[in-house]
Amino acid sequence: MSEHLIRPDVDAEYFRYLMTAVRYNQVHAVALLGLAFGFGLPLADATRGRLQIAAWLMTVGTLLFSVSIYLGVSLDIIEITYLTPVGGTLLMFAWLAIVWAGWKAR
Repeated sequence: MSEHLIRPDVDAEYFRYLMTAVRYNQVHAVALLGLAFGFGLPLADATRGRLQIAAWLMTVGTLLFSVSIYLGVSLDIIEITYLTPVGGTLLMFAWLAIVWAGWKAR
């Protein structure tokens, strides 16, 4: 995807930003698949609810983090990158929610 949307004048620094967004997008897509498969397991309602919170946080966090970088670099909309830290914070809360669900499920 990134090769097709990149402006031809993107320098090495912006390209690194773009590759970071791609990596985070890939890692969190795999994590979301893991959460989706986990919903197929027999879980307590409270655990399932905590994992649903984690899934929502991770989905919104990934969108804000990665898409803001994609748009900022590809379309030169730098102002949208102000959403990147918000997405990163939501991703951290998502991982904490997964830990919380596992801790409470013991």
